Amino acid sequence: MRRDEMIAKIRARAAEGRPWDIAVIGGGATGMGVAVDAAARGLDVVLVEAHDFGKGTSSRSTKLVHGGVRYLEQGNVSLVMSALKERGLLRQNAPHLVHDLAFVVPNYSWWEAPFYGIGLKLYDLLAGKYGFGASKVLSKEETLALLPGLEPEELRGGVIYYDGQFDDARLLIHLAMTATDHGATLVNYCPAVQVTKDAEGYANGLVARDAETGEELPIAARMVVNATGVFTDEVRRLADPEAEPLMVTSQGIHLVFDRSFLKGETALMVPRTSDGRVLFVIPWHGHAVAGTTDTPVDGPSLEPRPLEEEIDFILETAGRYLTRPPSRADVLAVYVGLRPLVRGEGKTSALSRDHTIHVDGSGLLTITGGKWTTYRHMAEDCVDHAITLGKLREEPCTTRNLRIHGYLENSEPEGSLAVYGADAEAIRWLARDHLELGKPLNSELPYIGAEVVWAARTEMARTVEDVLARRTRALFLNARAARSMAEPVARLLAKELGRDEAWVDAQVKVFEQLAVQYSVA
Repeated sequence: MRRDEMIAKIRARAAEGRPWDIAVIGGGATGMGVAVDAAARGLDVVLVEAHDFGKGTSSRSTKLVHGGVRYLEQGNVSLVMSALKERGLLRQNAPHLVHDLAFVVPNYSWWEAPFYGIGLKLYDLLAGKYGFGASKVLSKEETLALLPGLEPEELRGGVIYYDGQFDDARLLIHLAMTATDHGATLVNYCPAVQVTKDAEGYANGLVARDAETGEELPIAARMVVNATGVFTDEVRRLADPEAEPLMVTSQGIHLVFDRSFLKGETALMVPRTSDGRVLFVIPWHGHAVAGTTDTPVDGPSLEPRPLEEEIDFILETAGRYLTRPPSRADVLAVYVGLRPLVRGEGKTSALSRDHTIHVDGSGLLTITGGKWTTYRHMAEDCVDHAITLGKLREEPCTTRNLRIHGYLENSEPEGSLAVYGADAEAIRWLARDHLELGKPLNSELPYIGAEVVWAARTEMARTVEDVLARRTRALFLNARAARSMAEPVARLLAKELGRDEAWVDAQVKVFEQLAVQYSVA
């Protein structure tokens, strides 16, 4: 993927006066899913993203591909079944990025084993042929063998079950590459600044602005899709300034620790916390991630910040279950994600995670809600609606069995490059041809210079943040180590993108300021 080529395609299409079939606003999981689905059906699709792909919610998840155990308690069986099916399809289509993960629910009271055991058997049943493994009740000894760091006092045993894990931002980039592999045109740092309308007042395209040059790009389209997550209402107001709010927002934070806090390859799941959510402590990229909270917030922001009480809540809750309770000094990074929730009654933690498709009076098609696991099904539903409303040619959805870019069936690359799948070998060649690119950028993290070059050349990385937050996950794993990587990353990017020394200095300064927000010290 090359950004300059994508911009050129948009210009050329405008010069020809030919409308696109679908123009998508928003480059997160939902928007990228729509782009993949539409392109795979042979439709002409263009996607514009105001910032970087996955800048918002889609890079800040709990890193789980799951049915949602807690939704069973809410009685939302249909959502759980749909998510479990999608979980299975994701593992099938992107085995280089999605894998099984065992979870243990520890039991400290006599009633917990039968209660959670029955619930998780239902979870297994609902998964059907898409199951990842059978749950079972564990003895105290078996529980401690799987979770050596678990608090043993008064422990009675546990229940083990299986779900999926992934790298959200990496999957998003591979979805972008899948979309372009099928002919889609995608541009980051190119916000939609206007929804255009025909003489009858119906949306017939948009105007996007290249944030790097200021150039305005007219994009005519038969259907305009708003897939901007927590920013849904802002985009709806481009078409109708009086649009009634559709969204409410809550935030969840995650704390990242050294892997020593969670020995072994098994995750810990606490099903009942004081704020009504579950707490996970999971192994991820050689670290331990603990989360999440559910705190209502007034509105969306690009860089939501953790509240002190959220940090304290996770530390305190995790500390009850671990023999080595984590402290603030142990936190390597904190990241915050916002949930796009469709308005309803009650606490945000109880609002449905089903997706919603909404059509405004202008014909603007909005898809919102949902969660990462169900992105493919959401996209299929959205494109089906777009075909009907836009009177586009009928084409069947093909994404149920569509291999995602990087797909590797049997041979898996070793080490940190595994997340690149089939692209890993090209990155290794870069490192072999230029020995300096094979060196780690920081001794505490596995990332090498070749990944920076690859990100700039093929994945549309434009800034130090793009590389350290989303093409690699350095900022989310260790904020201090990521800060030390900023300058070498900036220099590699400058060489690839043709930037000068002033740009390097500015990038380092901006990233260092950002990294402070990912630290609790």
